[in-house]
Amino acid sequence: MSSNSDSHNERIVDQFTKQSIPFTKVGGHFDAVETLVALSKVKKTDVVLDVACGPGIVTCAFAQQASRAVGIDVTPAMLEVAQQRQVEQHLSNLEWHLGDANQLPFDDESFDVVVTRYSFHHLLNPAAALGEMMRVCKPHGVVLVADIAIADQKSAYFDELETLRDPSHVHALTETEFDQLIRQSGLRNCACTSYPVDISLDAIMNASFPNPGDEEIVRNRITEDVELNNLGINVRRVENKIVYSVPIVVYVGTKA
Repeated sequence: MSSNSDSHNERIVDQFTKQSIPFTKVGGHFDAVETLVALSKVKKTDVVLDVACGPGIVTCAFAQQASRAVGIDVTPAMLEVAQQRQVEQHLSNLEWHLGDANQLPFDDESFDVVVTRYSFHHLLNPAAALGEMMRVCKPHGVVLVADIAIADQKSAYFDELETLRDPSHVHALTETEFDQLIRQSGLRNCACTSYPVDISLDAIMNASFPNPGDEEIVRNRITEDVELNNLGINVRRVENKIVYSVPIVVYVGTKA
């Protein structure tokens, strides 16, 4: 692994160690989980891998519908929260691994369903991660990716803001870039859907750990975007609160 990748992974671990508990307090992070499970058409006999599983929200949801679910994440603190979620939900068909999305420690063709949610914008090379997901997926298995997809003309503004809010952010793929990535992946019979995740400014900032001095900048930029939508996230006032909607796209297809 290059020193650049090592440094970035350290940044991810630093941010998500701090976020491990607050992350689960943001209501939007629980949105549409059932939709992802349904889109995957997971079966009771399937073994599922959740890449960059974080606190195990998606992994545990899949475990309830599959034979076995495996979560992998680069942040130990997130895996601790995931294990606690497993205990709380009384699930026994789960296992957790510490590892990098770009170097999955699993054999080729090991999983029937491979998913990842809200991870690609943190990765230096999302194409490599998708390639790894394809590698460990069985032939005719399902690969599902859900992440932010920003309108092309809004991308630079959004990335600048998100990097201030969360220094582990790299780049939210634009709608065009996401479509090209999936087309070049080798996935077949792809379906695409989308949904917004509504988040209040106060809730997300309570779960964020920007560098000193940047929190006020982030709050001001989001607040100033009310009714302008330069950021592409439909910032608005709802009952005296600032709320915005992150556009999420979901691609699901089968491995040829």
